[in-house]
Amino acid sequence: MEPKILIIVPAFNESGSIARLIKEIRTSLPQADLVIINDGSRDLTEEEATKAGALVATLPFNLGIGGSVQTGYQIAFEQNYDVAVQIDGDGQHDPAYAAELIQPVLEGRLDLCIGSRFMDGPSSENFRSTPLRRFGIRFFCRLLGVLTGLQLTDPTSGFRAASKALIKHFAHYYPVDFPEPETIKIAQRHSALVGEIPVRMRERQGGRSSIRYFTTLYYMAKVTLAILIDMLKKNP
Repeated sequence: MEPKILIIVPAFNESGSIARLIKEIRTSLPQADLVIINDGSRDLTEEEATKAGALVATLPFNLGIGGSVQTGYQIAFEQNYDVAVQIDGDGQHDPAYAAELIQPVLEGRLDLCIGSRFMDGPSSENFRSTPLRRFGIRFFCRLLGVLTGLQLTDPTSGFRAASKALIKHFAHYYPVDFPEPETIKIAQRHSALVGEIPVRMRERQGGRSSIRYFTTLYYMAKVTLAILIDMLKKNP
């Protein structure tokens, strides 16, 4: 029996890139189902995604990245999917790597497989973020390394695949703001196997980043506090 795979694409004002992204996903993973989580967009994201043939779940107002991704996980849980894959709607994540991202999860080697732009491989010299953001990435690498023992290179990457067990946990709870590093800690608390593969990232083809220069330090402080609080939590 073929595994059920759901591609979750959170999208906020991504009308300029969403149709092309849907076509790329269909080409790379024709066997997967696809849902666009239209996070209260004020542009033509819903219309463009529908025209491109995608299933669209439109939220009544903007919930942010955490709320929109959790909506996708709730759909995956309710519909009994085996693997859920997150791909950003701005075109920065190349769907050509999605099959490689899924494979360790399908084989049972990982519960959370993260696409890293900083591992040795094709992405090493390709996509470069700002110096301040790279500092934040290195900070979370070290923090998560100390707290979890995981040696990761790109804990802020939102290009990732999750197993059926993690789909259940993420459907129940998913961080609201800047969730990527915190979800790694949550996965580790649930004894999930977490790892990375190298991927190539692209310049965003639409929308704009939710993390700006002046919010980076706030982002780091808030996520660090959330991760430390998670250390105090016990599984039910």
